[in-house]
Amino acid sequence: MSILYAAEADEAAQWTDSLRALEPTLDIRFWPDWGDPAAVDFVIVGGRSPGDLSIFPKLRAIQSTWAGVNHLLRSAGLPHGVPIARMVDRGLTGSMTEFVVYQVLDEWRRGPELRAAQREARWLETMPRRAEDCHVGLLGLGTLGTDIAVKLAGLGFSMRGWSRSPKEAGMGVASFAGAESLPAFLKDLDILICLLPLTAETENILDAKLFAHLRDGTVLINVGRGAQLNDADLLAALSSGRLRRAVLDVFREEPLPEAHPFWNHPQITLTPHVAAITRAGTGADDILENYRRAMTGRPLLNQVDVRKGY
Repeated sequence: MSILYAAEADEAAQWTDSLRALEPTLDIRFWPDWGDPAAVDFVIVGGRSPGDLSIFPKLRAIQSTWAGVNHLLRSAGLPHGVPIARMVDRGLTGSMTEFVVYQVLDEWRRGPELRAAQREARWLETMPRRAEDCHVGLLGLGTLGTDIAVKLAGLGFSMRGWSRSPKEAGMGVASFAGAESLPAFLKDLDILICLLPLTAETENILDAKLFAHLRDGTVLINVGRGAQLNDADLLAALSSGRLRRAVLDVFREEPLPEAHPFWNHPQITLTPHVAAITRAGTGADDILENYRRAMTGRPLLNQVDVRKGY
């Protein structure tokens, strides 16, 4: 029995060291030097599709080190019927919550305006705004979204969350569900956060049609997936004033091409897909548990519903 690490080589050491610290006897192999394909029982993948996984005839499970698995589900050679698990670890959740809460607080306490004033040597006295006067909407109420919604509600922000099916995020968070409720969810928001998984239904969801339901001056924070945003529609919404500012951590093409208009746009803040990165030290426990579950035929932790795409 062996584990094949089929993700990026520069990540291999941290993951394999963490796994072997928990279980020194593990037989871990590396793509493309896997030896006998029939000896591979469990494959670990990262943010890119590794190749044809159907060549492993006894594969029992596939584990992603990323929270999103859309790239894997769309790849050629994905073996039919082999369970897939995505990564939902405490380090990832904490990092994402820190990033989004920071961006919301920075916006509401006028951080961009104050930094611009400093660059101009201009003394700008601003009146702090109350958190309860800020209406924040969060698209996506999974593990990450729920933690963010609860934390922001705890700081006093007026929170609402939207998901495809009904979910309860917790005290202080109004819940919306289904396509028919989307306009009501979007109405009168100050800040819109996208943390949806990428599926056929959510691709290009951040477009002119959605922006039309927002009031002028809304701020967009996208930490979901780059393909959920229509780039041209975002630029048009910023130009018209429908959106006042956008914070983007994910993009259709990564790294973002040097000639892309987002780089130098005065109303866009970019970060290079660093809002939340899985840490081997906190994710290795779940991977080892899933390996053990796969070997005994039990359901995986955070197992993907292939029909839904997450």
